[in-house]
Amino acid sequence: MNKKEVDILRSDDRLGIKSLYNAHRAAFLNFGKRYGLDQDQLADVYQEAFLALRKHAVSGKLAEVKSGLKTYLFGIGKYLIFDLLKKEKKHTEYDSNLHSNTDDYEETIISETPELTKEQQLLRTYFKELGKKCRQVLTFFYYRGLSIEEIVQQGGYENANTVKAQKSRCLKTLKQLIKS
Repeated sequence: MNKKEVDILRSDDRLGIKSLYNAHRAAFLNFGKRYGLDQDQLADVYQEAFLALRKHAVSGKLAEVKSGLKTYLFGIGKYLIFDLLKKEKKHTEYDSNLHSNTDDYEETIISETPELTKEQQLLRTYFKELGKKCRQVLTFFYYRGLSIEEIVQQGGYENANTVKAQKSRCLKTLKQLIKS
């Protein structure tokens, strides 16, 4: 993690902290949409994640962290989102007036995994056929929301141009596999 960012988080520099807070907020809110939470819930989660990040900086826990600030912050946020989703699920109340004893019900098979569209099934099938490096780059960029620079650090690449070229080749290969 960038020492300058950690120093800002540890300090009382309000403008520096505000700048760090705002630097990744929009990206986090966009990242969090995939979990079905509304904007207010995501804003609350981001605030909690940022406070936890600052607390870790003040306590010295960030000295051992090898990832970037954004990656670490998103990791905290993701676990907070999971906790929120668990809590919401636990607190769903049953309304006994919803069904009457005279209702006829068809047998329903409930699957824990949502049905995938045809396109999602094709993507999943052919994604597995890509090489390890391709799967890694595409996962970092599209699923985890990492920037090209963060992928350079995480994936051990030479520079941003290498990552961009790799991502482009992998997408092209994936599209060709799906079309065939």
